[in-house]
Amino acid sequence: MRTKIFELCKSPTAQCWLLSHAGTRITWRGGESALQSQVASWCWCWDLGASALMASVTQQQIQKFHKDGFLVLEQFFSAEECDSMRSQIQRIVAEMEVPPHCRTAFSTREEEQLQQQGSSDYFLTSGDKIRFFFEKGVLDEKGNFLIPKEKSVSKIGHALHAHDPVFKQITHSPKVQELGRKLGLERPVVVQSMYIFKQPGIGGEVTPHQDASFLHTEPLGRILGFWIALEDATQENGCLWFIPGSHTNGITRRMVRAASGASTCVEFVGSEPAYDDKQFIPLPIRKGGLILIHGEVVHKSELNSSESSRHAFTFHVMEAKGTTWSKENWLQPTPELPFPSLYT
Repeated sequence: MRTKIFELCKSPTAQCWLLSHAGTRITWRGGESALQSQVASWCWCWDLGASALMASVTQQQIQKFHKDGFLVLEQFFSAEECDSMRSQIQRIVAEMEVPPHCRTAFSTREEEQLQQQGSSDYFLTSGDKIRFFFEKGVLDEKGNFLIPKEKSVSKIGHALHAHDPVFKQITHSPKVQELGRKLGLERPVVVQSMYIFKQPGIGGEVTPHQDASFLHTEPLGRILGFWIALEDATQENGCLWFIPGSHTNGITRRMVRAASGASTCVEFVGSEPAYDDKQFIPLPIRKGGLILIHGEVVHKSELNSSESSRHAFTFHVMEAKGTTWSKENWLQPTPELPFPSLYT
């Protein structure tokens, strides 16, 4: 009987539990199959418990998040979960069909943003769709690829969390929901998601910014980013950099929808201050790690000049209770896709 039980319980955590209880006499009515079924259930529950313990967050860590505006949680996701997302994105890219006139380069530099995304309805209407954005220099004047398409993509956004089953499952996973509750979120909704490639050698820099400049709420302090490393993120391949405590200073710049008849679809109001590079600290993180990002903390990433990519999946949530989403934001909920609740 013991051998058959262990065949059902192959995970190390479950086996350790059974070994620790090896001397316990179990009387079970219902026959061998019923006992096997119950033990399998115990093993499954034990695995869920072990996973939850690995992903647990302490009150001290939550306090650190409120102090710094960011928090690193290593090994929050398993290698298998990371690999499932990478495999799924490979399938999505393989089936990618973007008309040449819709192919635009993604940039975080203000002038380039207005020229590329700001003049593109393809970008402005991407909030409830899965759409593709490309690195600079990978397209010719007609929008044709100069390099293999799988090496040209900068990011895919902005509704993977709603339309793709793999990314939907990750976004609404029990450990993410539990983390939201520990952070005190009462009615969190998911406003957008992105898969970021940071391609080797050409993955562009992301200039210093605050997410609330693009995802504005009244009051402030209601936006939270979840940034998942699907590969090791290092200083060489473009890990994130933060200014600790910078989330307490408000915002000075917003990207808003332009008035009807303007030459671009969006425009910037205000300006980003000049930041001292010495204030930034790097946050290298291993595959499976999660970085929580306050909506007003200043962060950036450098050009990926290495030979390794730096894939990440990121999504943003808003605390909807007592919060107004700005109608001037480029991203708007639609009748087809209202912002879904994080909690299921």
